[in-house]
Amino acid sequence: MFNFCNLYSGSSGNCSLIISDHTKILIDCGVSNKKLVEGLASIGLSIDDISAILVTHEHSDHIKGIPVTCKNSSIPVFANKKTMDALSEKVPDSCKQFFVTNEKFEIGELKIKSFAIPHDAADPVGFTIEKGKKKISVATDIGHMENSIIDNISGSNFILFESNYEPEMLKASRYPYMLKRRILGPYGHLSNEESGDTLSELATLGVKNVQLGHLSQQNNFPELAYKTVLEQYMKNNIDTSKLTLSVADRSKPNDIIKL
Repeated sequence: MFNFCNLYSGSSGNCSLIISDHTKILIDCGVSNKKLVEGLASIGLSIDDISAILVTHEHSDHIKGIPVTCKNSSIPVFANKKTMDALSEKVPDSCKQFFVTNEKFEIGELKIKSFAIPHDAADPVGFTIEKGKKKISVATDIGHMENSIIDNISGSNFILFESNYEPEMLKASRYPYMLKRRILGPYGHLSNEESGDTLSELATLGVKNVQLGHLSQQNNFPELAYKTVLEQYMKNNIDTSKLTLSVADRSKPNDIIKL
């Protein structure tokens, strides 16, 4: 068994779950402990089933549930050194575990590799998780695409991939000018169109199953993200009949994706 379940995904909180026979890993924990417990219960799991939490970076929408979760259950929290330093006292020393970006490590039966992403955080990463010949990738909070990201996630059997905003909605929003500039900048987030172009390239490299994630609540909506990415696929001459495209829910767990 090697499955993925998006528990929550969006600018208000992110938490994904990798499920194998003997190992269950959270990627980020950006929702309250109460909400996490409810999400796990809805798919028949409890917090006691979780083997570890992997942290992509220290922004609140990715880590705000960690302090209470660690206090209640002492789950190991894995992060690189700069990210762990940025988390400071939010993670008890007894729960701290470290990885080195771009170096593989194992948790249970899963082989994990982190890779650097351009985002305005201490040392942000995405992850690839492998079991046997199957590979899952999580890549969000990407200010601009780099070849190294493509190299890491190409050939994945499934990817959770960022499609954060629609530019005209962002420009017309009530966000402060500096926040708009940050999101649009090279260390902010990917737009729907940028996401679609990248996923078109990845489709030529074997990526056929994608879930769009980390949608902005104010500057995007699921139908628009889906439509725009699909249009980019077609614009780039990708045969969409061979693809599976979905959108991660921000407020409740999606269906489990079985690989």
